[in-house]
Amino acid sequence: MRKNIIAGNWKMNTTLPEGLALAKGLNEALKGKTPTCDVVIGVPFTHLASIAAAVDLTKIGVAAQNCADKEKGAFTGEISAAMIASTGATYTIIGHSERRIYYHENAEILKNKVNLALANELAPIFCIGEILEEREAGEHFNVVDKQVEASLFNLSAEDFGKLIIAYEPVWAIGTGKTATAEQAQEIHAHIRQTIANKYGQTVADNCSILYGGSMNAENAKDLVAKQDVDGGLIGGASLSVEKFLPIVEAF
Repeated sequence: MRKNIIAGNWKMNTTLPEGLALAKGLNEALKGKTPTCDVVIGVPFTHLASIAAAVDLTKIGVAAQNCADKEKGAFTGEISAAMIASTGATYTIIGHSERRIYYHENAEILKNKVNLALANELAPIFCIGEILEEREAGEHFNVVDKQVEASLFNLSAEDFGKLIIAYEPVWAIGTGKTATAEQAQEIHAHIRQTIANKYGQTVADNCSILYGGSMNAENAKDLVAKQDVDGGLIGGASLSVEKFLPIVEAF
């Protein structure tokens, strides 16, 4: 059965002391609670080991926000999947629109990252989604299909089953715009069908598909109530326990 997941993406925010305080605050807020979803926080590389040691990993999963597309070697400044796994983190975000746009990460690079993450027992949170021009041109279904096929359809059914998909309408990230719950359901259902066409209905039904476009305390309940929306990848709201916790509690 697929899991409900609320994953925070802190992006390039918080110093190490600030990040530790935020993680410990969330850890404290979850004490005595039994969330009906998995909770994950995607933190800067510099924070991974400290935060993994500071929180209850049975309540909060720790994710990197990226990983290198090479195993090891003379790649100054890069952080490998093995390095991430050694910190206690168990997830890594791959293919976020900001990585695709600002750092020109293409399908082949992302395929390598996914393979290396899986080889090091990290669960990839693989991001897909269209920009505004593609949505307005009615190309959004084709865009997400190509992103999934080009970077993920080389995987065995077993390995695909270890992935989490995060659909992020790029036009709704940091803009204050949000896809309606109906729009989110429509494209999540389409993504699930694309997976089913390749791997079969059981694999598709077991795949968690998160919504990554400005989910917040106000709209979370409507979004996660949809059949094919299994949670969220949360940006700005994950930088505050007071804003993040109500999204977790939306389930």
